[in-house]
Amino acid sequence: MRKIAATYIFPGTASPIKNGILVCDDAGTIIEILDRGDTFREEAGVEFYSGILVPGFVNAHCHLEFSYLLNKIEKHIGFSGFLKEINQLRNEPADKEKVMQNADRKMWAAGIAAVGDVSNTDLSLTVKQKSKNYYHTFVEVFGFHPLRAERAFSKAIEVIDLFDKANLSVSIVPHSPYSVSHELFEKVQNYAQEKGRPFSIHNQESKAETEFFLTAESDISKHFIDNLNLDTTHWEPTGKSSLQSIIQYLPKENRLLLVHNTHTQKQDIDALKRYRKLENTFFVLCPNSNLYIANELPPVDLFRQEKLQICLGTDSLASNTELSILQEMLTIQQNFPEVPLEELLLWACINGAKALNLSNTFGSFENGKKPGVNLITGIDFKTMKLTPDTKVKRLI
Repeated sequence: MRKIAATYIFPGTASPIKNGILVCDDAGTIIEILDRGDTFREEAGVEFYSGILVPGFVNAHCHLEFSYLLNKIEKHIGFSGFLKEINQLRNEPADKEKVMQNADRKMWAAGIAAVGDVSNTDLSLTVKQKSKNYYHTFVEVFGFHPLRAERAFSKAIEVIDLFDKANLSVSIVPHSPYSVSHELFEKVQNYAQEKGRPFSIHNQESKAETEFFLTAESDISKHFIDNLNLDTTHWEPTGKSSLQSIIQYLPKENRLLLVHNTHTQKQDIDALKRYRKLENTFFVLCPNSNLYIANELPPVDLFRQEKLQICLGTDSLASNTELSILQEMLTIQQNFPEVPLEELLLWACINGAKALNLSNTFGSFENGKKPGVNLITGIDFKTMKLTPDTKVKRLI
């Protein structure tokens, strides 16, 4: 049994506890939290740390397969430029398994306990089997042209079967509103409704995505034609935002992770409210990736006003310098200083666990759960803010 005390304990589902003691067994299962009031006193057998104790972080959106692209793509090249680079570098020679293992270990060291990871193949399967992190894999499908729907879906099923046989949690999901045909959307939707697994989609990441649906004239259509040699003659703009254009394909009963949301507006949120419950809808923010690609940030103030469930992700090392939830929190605090630390930790821990349907184990300090224990130091306790000196250390 371990008894761990700190300046504050942030349980994740309750108010912070000053000078509390977290009691857990040697394997990390939470037994109880002891509230000693505001007064610190030394006790035998208690480890004390200056800092705050928080549950293991949940990285709700990652692309482990792109770990070999670290520092390969220039910053601020815009979304269409990023798409072009990804396409050109997809077959870049690299020891991809080795770099994925390294990225996985660094996530663990950075206090991440569970990951929602987007994969296009089974390349990451062995790494995930051996990892200390828990992974839910979103097998992603592409297929802009209707004639590609059957083949794209069949290939995804082949990958799904491999993850299922390996007893790894997995879903099939669409890549984005603009890269999946109606026919392919229907196949993915029907499968998701049958299985009831978490559902994810890249959502409103760029201005070009909105333009593609409003007028069909955008950098995305140019990318399809110039870089992918795709036939776009069948495409007809909807005159609505991308989210509103495909909302009928988002299964209502599944947990939904909308990722990036850089250009999401209030009318999009209103449309979601009319279509599905927001209790099982999660907005995953990857601010460092948004800044890396296009020097933009999502409308966090709007999302907070609408009381949306926000989670945090890192995206990939193709569009980020490290896979660190703490760094995502620091970026949000720097740009949106009105967000309190307790709320940031809610996004970093329990909301991500709920989104991935893992809240029975991860995301909060509650009896019987095994969420991992992180120590965050370098806190300004007068303002309860993160600082440039803030660091995270995994204790359990």
